[in-house]
Amino acid sequence: MVLVTGDIHGCADIGKLTAKANPIQKEMTKEDFLIIAGDFGLVWNNDEEDLWWRKWLDKKPYTTLFVDGNHENFDLLDDYEVTEFNGGKVHRIGESIYHLMRGEMFELQGKRFFTMGGAESHDKEFRTLGTSIWTQEMPSDEEYIHAIETLDRIGWQTDFVITHCAPTPIQSEIAAMLGFPDVYPSNRLTDFLQQVREKLEFRGWFHGHYHTDLTSTIDPRVNLLFNNILQIV
Repeated sequence: MVLVTGDIHGCADIGKLTAKANPIQKEMTKEDFLIIAGDFGLVWNNDEEDLWWRKWLDKKPYTTLFVDGNHENFDLLDDYEVTEFNGGKVHRIGESIYHLMRGEMFELQGKRFFTMGGAESHDKEFRTLGTSIWTQEMPSDEEYIHAIETLDRIGWQTDFVITHCAPTPIQSEIAAMLGFPDVYPSNRLTDFLQQVREKLEFRGWFHGHYHTDLTSTIDPRVNLLFNNILQIV
């Protein structure tokens, strides 16, 4: 079983992962997965609060996976050792918590998952570099190159895509639907994701970042998640 949901922002929006809010977890084991589509936020200070909630997640019956969003402490995240997990590179954060790195391909429950975290903060003028925002929120040149190499290697075919932000036209659609057409301008990453969407063969694409739950009318395979938790496998 593979579930996917949106941002949890540390403990701010983690309530959706309780057994009461997500009762299907009672049927899951550590061989099953719950994927968070960015803004995990529990590697923020590595303080007592972070550690408590990560221990709480480790006690869940499933294995927790996440791509990075823009609201992560990348300096701390990058300190974790890089290891291999189900075909791709990860940072292991806890006993059963893994950060799925950018431009990687994973096999989960017999399905392929391409991951590309990162996003541009729209509130960056109110944040402090190295304290509440990091330059690594957007992919590096090397990460874009690696993503293309990964997709070339698997012949541009996957089952699912997990990102934090959306391809440019879908991001524009979301912003218009939310009534904020100028809040989310296009950038290198959203343009890159659009190029991937145009070429890649995939069944479903799941992302967070925009704090609501929507299915794109431009491409119904692309789903924005925040509170909803979907079973996709």
